[in-house]
Parts: sequence; structure tokens; C-alpha cells
Amino acid sequence: MSYADTLFINMCRDILENGTSTEGEKVRPHWPDGTPAYTIKRFGVVNRYDLRKEFPIMTLRRTALKSATDEILWIWQKKSNNIHDLHSHIWDEWADEDGSIGKAYGYQLGVRHQYREGMMDQVDRVIYDLKNNPFSRRIMTNIYVHQDLHEMNLYPCAYSMTFNVTQRPGEERLTLNAILNQRSQDVLAANNWNVVQYAVLIHMLAQVCDMYVGEFVHVIADAHIYDRHVPIIRELIDREPRPAPAFWLNPDVRDFYEFTRNDVRVDHYETGEQITDIPIAI
Repeated sequence: MSYADTLFINMCRDILENGTSTEGEKVRPHWPDGTPAYTIKRFGVVNRYDLRKEFPIMTLRRTALKSATDEILWIWQKKSNNIHDLHSHIWDEWADEDGSIGKAYGYQLGVRHQYREGMMDQVDRVIYDLKNNPFSRRIMTNIYVHQDLHEMNLYPCAYSMTFNVTQRPGEERLTLNAILNQRSQDVLAANNWNVVQYAVLIHMLAQVCDMYVGEFVHVIADAHIYDRHVPIIRELIDREPRPAPAFWLNPDVRDFYEFTRNDVRVDHYETGEQITDIPIAI
């Protein structure tokens, strides 16, 4: 049985049974028909995944690995804020007529800063430190930049990564662990999507820095299920989980900037029926 499924089921049950409703509150999100989009939410959800044991892709329904990878590379590798650099249409609602989502996500990671070691953007700083100063407690990124929020078409949801390197007894190679901080998450539409793409990112960084993957900790300040998603979630978590698939990352790629969405694969990936036409609050 997939651990990612077990964790997802328990999280959703906890939200439904112990969460609080925003119904009646003045909320920003709305449905395409203009109706307010209310949620049941839990504050401060923390999920831990051991990437050595299992790749955390759910089997209750299929998660599109290559599309999730494409988006994380769009942000972290291309450092783009333009939807024309994406193969999917998940950001179309927030793009302007030129395809830009404003000074958000990849734009922030691509801004270069002056360090003692020279000019670098946040991604290159992470890779530099992992290779040259791996036991630093300062290896992190942050794209929630307050002075630029007014120029972002959507404030960042997943906004900060903190990397921490450990060395297990008896092992020469180091182990790469990471925390993802997320201010808000639509559990049905985005939970496993985000888990998968940041798990892929950790695998990629570990490989190019000659490390093992370790723990991935996902911290969600506001984990919520939208009102129109509740019956879908109830049906989904009643499904029988399947065994976790095997994850493959192209071992020949040693430069982070050479990875493509085709360098990842899951083998023996059996899933329940896909859920289509999920309503998305905007």
C-alpha cells in the first residue's frame, strides 16, 4: 500500500472531521459562476515523506508526473513567469494577455543577488552551497517578496524551501533533506501534485550534488477542501490504495539545467479511476 495514499486519506479525514468552515465569511476565492468558494480547513498540517523508502505519488487517482515535473522546472530551472514556457494550461487563469503571471514564482528565483562568492540567483545559491558548504543551516529560498506582491497576479502558495544535509552513520555520501512551506493549499487539486513535484526537485538536486535523498517535510499553514470538492474527496478516500510505483530519474544527467520532464518516470504505476473536470476556485 502506498504511504502517500495512507497519509492523504488520514489528512482528508482529519480536515473533514476536525476542520473549521469558512462558510459565511468574506472569502476571496470564487467559482467561475461567481459563487463564493467556501472551505473546510485545518491549520498547520505537517506531512513527512521518506524519499529513500518510497516515491510519494498517490495511487487513489493518477497524478501527472511529467506535467508536475514540467511546472517545477518552469519555476526552478527556467525561472519563468510566462505560461508560454509551460506545456500545460494550469496557470492560464492568472496570466495577462502576454502570458505573464507578474513578478511571481520563477521570476523571483531568477533575480540575481550579490553574495561574498559573487552574483547568483536563489537556485544557483542553493546548488553552490550544497556542493561547497553542505552542512550550512542557511540553504533556503523564499519567493514571498513583499515589495513585489502588488505585481504578482497570484501570491505564491508554496513559497519557501529549506534544505538540510545530514550524514548517516556508516555512509560516506551525504543525505539531502528539505522542508517546503506552503501558506495555502487546495487539497484535492494540488496536494499530491505539489508533493510529487517537490519530491522530484529533491531527487534532482541530490543527484547533481552526489547525495542520497532523505526526508521531505511538507508544512501547510491552511490545508483546505473546497465545498464543491467534499463529495469528490469522500469518494476518493474510500478507494483501495495500490502499491507504490518505482521512481526512475535519468542517471546520466549531472547538471540541474539539463533535466527535462522526460528524465522522470514511474514504473508499475497502477491507479484508481481518474477524476476529471474538477471545479477550480479562482
